Amino acid sequence: MAKSKVVLSIVALSTASVALAACGSGSSSSSSSSASPSAAASGNGTLTIGTLLPQTGSLAFLGPPEFAGVELAIKDINAGGGVLGKPVTLINGDSGDTSTNVAAQTVDRQISQGVDAIVGAASSSVTLTVIDKVTNAGVTMVSPANTSIKLSDYPDNGLYSRTAPPDTLQGKVLADQALADGKQKVCVLALQDAYGEGLANVFDQVFTAGGGTITDTIIYDPKAASFEAEVGKCKATNPDGIVLIGFDESKKILQEMIKQGVGPQQVQLYLVDGNLSNTLAEGLPAGVMNGVKGTTPGAAPSADFKAQLKTINPSLADYSYAAESFDAVNLIALAALAGNNDSGTSISKNIQAVSGSEGGEACTTFQACATALKAGKKINYEGQSGPIDLDANGNPSKAAMGVYVFGPDNKYTLKDTITADVPQPEPSSSS
Repeated sequence: MAKSKVVLSIVALSTASVALAACGSGSSSSSSSSASPSAAASGNGTLTIGTLLPQTGSLAFLGPPEFAGVELAIKDINAGGGVLGKPVTLINGDSGDTSTNVAAQTVDRQISQGVDAIVGAASSSVTLTVIDKVTNAGVTMVSPANTSIKLSDYPDNGLYSRTAPPDTLQGKVLADQALADGKQKVCVLALQDAYGEGLANVFDQVFTAGGGTITDTIIYDPKAASFEAEVGKCKATNPDGIVLIGFDESKKILQEMIKQGVGPQQVQLYLVDGNLSNTLAEGLPAGVMNGVKGTTPGAAPSADFKAQLKTINPSLADYSYAAESFDAVNLIALAALAGNNDSGTSISKNIQAVSGSEGGEACTTFQACATALKAGKKINYEGQSGPIDLDANGNPSKAAMGVYVFGPDNKYTLKDTITADVPQPEPSSSS
């Protein structure tokens, strides 16, 4: 993916080897700050959006859908005349993961190039390393995939939002599914970071409250050379279900589970958005994933939306967070229109209203919403990912959660879509 500034009109960007990341990776975080944004109050008339999404790192395998979603949204916006009479400018950037300093370098470069908003990061823990740098510069940050509860009330100068719901919703839906399946004793394996530990905690609370027993919650280092000990410890609890919360290391854990006789065909396995992938079982025997269930935020993409995404990246096989990325760009652009100002501070002041939190005329495309705004109407953007309705902290107050099941071909399909109010987490310092 090109890293120099490019202006998109009707031409789609190259989509070679780009990557999305869901949720979080690593455990480092930046300190919070209450400093005032330093950016000027008004923009320069050209909406400039940067991406902070992993082209490299531990979550790069999830990447293509997010970049495709961003690029499709900008293509559509610019085909209709752009924002404030000018094409939207896109500056793509790599976030890497928390084992490198790539994200900070990308943010520094994009701020120096005058971005008004950044779509990303996808990893919650990457976001926590750069959020102060971004928001103190007066730049709006909208993540399509952050789900960590640590970001729910982070002191971000009002400049951070996300189109994916916090894990208070995913944890509840996953626990409810396990209970509905009749599971009584579940072992949880979760990677050690803000996402993994936070989601595990929510699952544990809901599952226990529903009458289930957590046999053990095992927090592991995703960079470990072997997961033999962790899987063995889980096996020793004799669970009737295993929840695996992880990223690309999940493939190694799955192989170890099969080796130790607690694979998906012996013990019911539950996955999450970070590892729900058709590539997870590549190289494994046919049918090994049959019956595995998992959750991921967002409504299932329609056939039409998938077809549009494939005009950007014909090789797309998974669509996780494509809709949330598409919606993030549209919300940013509509907020700039609503405020007649492309600056990050103005966008942040208007993004909650255009998301529908204040009511308004429902609209599902940028052009329809823009027409309503120009007519002086309030709007309620209903995106590809479902209802968003951002709350005062920038979190979706309503969201869709998909429940998926794998078949004999080791591919997953939609089982159910649950749309609900997002449960509110306990207030935290989120440092």
